[in-house]
Amino acid sequence: MDTKKNILENLLIYLRSLTPFSDESWALLQPALSEKVYKKNELLLQEGEICKSLFYINKGFCKSYYEINAVVKNTEFFFENEIATNISSFGSGKPSEFNMMACEELHAIVFDKEKLFKIAEQYIEVESLGRNCIRQIAYKQEEFSNLFKLYSAQERLEYLENKYPEMLQRIPLTQLASFLGVARETLSRIRKRRISQ
Repeated sequence: MDTKKNILENLLIYLRSLTPFSDESWALLQPALSEKVYKKNELLLQEGEICKSLFYINKGFCKSYYEINAVVKNTEFFFENEIATNISSFGSGKPSEFNMMACEELHAIVFDKEKLFKIAEQYIEVESLGRNCIRQIAYKQEEFSNLFKLYSAQERLEYLENKYPEMLQRIPLTQLASFLGVARETLSRIRKRRISQ
């Protein structure tokens, strides 16, 4: 199992890839961070709750989804070395319209929103970090939103194969089909057709 020291080192490398971040700012950030392990199928966030956390994923992956008439609609997946959250609930303080659930055992560093904001008020690097984290999440959301507006199901699959191959390797076919907005059988057919080309 990962030691806390290793997880924090991974997080620091990730944060420094987003924005300049000094050792002093890193020390100041510590009170806002806690380590948590979620079991497979455990909820990180429940629909109707206000999202008060950012989750840095060190190991495992999770998804956001909602249910309509007992049908699960997967809206996003978050993998290692990414920050997961419900950006609109986190930003607005309104209840989440989605659930977020661990798809396998998930090791995360949880940022507490209240503590993070208090530290950010006093230290410009921490404030800049918060903005860059949110920008990164918003960019990915916009990327996937455009994917659905502009491309066919087959083109979406090709895009994921090229840009996010880990999604195809790790997400079960039924969940992937739900995410791409097609029936499982349709996705199987597209994949078979592509393999035989």
